[in-house]
This record gives sequence, structure tokens and C-alpha cells, in this order.
Amino acid sequence: MKSLVLRPDADGDLNGAVDWYEAQRQGLGTEFYLCIQRAISGIQQFPEAAPRIYRNLRRASIRRFPYGIFYYVEETRIVVVGVIHASRSPRVWKKRLS
Repeated sequence: MKSLVLRPDADGDLNGAVDWYEAQRQGLGTEFYLCIQRAISGIQQFPEAAPRIYRNLRRASIRRFPYGIFYYVEETRIVVVGVIHASRSPRVWKKRLS
């Protein structure tokens, strides 16, 4: 299984979303985090399963929450560049590729 690296921007996305959901309802942030963890586990098991959306960038959708995990696969690892809400502009993740 390839290792997974969460870049700092992606870590910030994740923490911000967890905090936001937790502020909406106690426990909802934890539920969101667990959904992200399940998706990451799936990505590690089947890194090529999510569709390519731009060059070598893939997006795995999150069940129950309108978020995607944006990542690319290297020879020995998977690099997550963002955990981004579906309504955000594609410019958000495109900037992170350069």
C-alpha cells in the first residue's frame, strides 16, 4: 500500500471543515472526519479508482458531505492537495498544482 501525504493546504482544508461542521452541530465534525478517513482508506487501497479531473489529478467524492479529496498518485506515494467543498471554484485546487 502506498503512503499518503496530506499537504499543508489540504490539512488546513480538513481542519477548517471539521471545525465548521462541529460548530453547526456537536459531533458532526467528527462524523465528517470519519467520512474523510474512510475515503482516504479507499484511496490508499485503490488509488486509480477515482476519476481524473485534470492532468494526473483525481477527485474522490465524500459520501454524505459535499466535499472532494483532490490527489495525485506518484510511484511510491499518494499526495493529497486539497479537501475542498464541491461549490468552490476549480481555481482553488488548480493553484495548488503549480
